[in-house]
Amino acid sequence: MLNSKIKILIAEDDSFLAQMYSEKLETEGFKVILATNGVEAIDKMKLEKPDLILLDLLMPKKDGFEVLREKTTDKDIRNIPVMILTNLSQNEDIKRCYDLGVRDFMIKAYFVPAEIIGKIKALLNIE
Repeated sequence: MLNSKIKILIAEDDSFLAQMYSEKLETEGFKVILATNGVEAIDKMKLEKPDLILLDLLMPKKDGFEVLREKTTDKDIRNIPVMILTNLSQNEDIKRCYDLGVRDFMIKAYFVPAEIIGKIKALLNIE
């Protein structure tokens, strides 16, 4: 599959959700990298240089906002596109994310995995 060279980092501390999204993306042919906290997410961004980051905002060690702030200051990873997938839905949280350069913001309860995969493919310009 063409997608097999595309790496997606899923930064999600809920193991059930991380596994579910990982399996769906792998079924689509993507290579998936998992991080269960913000520190691990930053480390894996630097090491793996994913093509896209699917980031939860509520994570241990460093939350998604801290991850985004740190990412924007590192020239090697700052241009990796980020899609937020979270349960936070306050307008100020959404604005804060877009101010930190995210490409898309999705509230977990509003999207099924197929829709999220569709958004990922659209963002990466693949079918």
